[in-house]
Amino acid sequence: MKKTFEENLEELENIVKELESGNVSLDDAINKYSDAIKLVKICEDKIRNAEEVVTKIVNENNEVENFEVKE
Repeated sequence: MKKTFEENLEELENIVKELESGNVSLDDAINKYSDAIKLVKICEDKIRNAEEVVTKIVNENNEVENFEVKE
């Protein structure tokens, strides 16, 4: 089962707290750091995909267009 963005972010936050505590062995810290990097990539990909979806709109003719904010 795939984790949600929020679940991945929470797991990443927990890893950071553990690493910041200094109460992990070097081997464990290396493994946790590796896991954290994977989680960052997953979260970045989800954010990038969400941005792509949000920046597209469907016009009156049911055609997808890029959304632009006009000042």
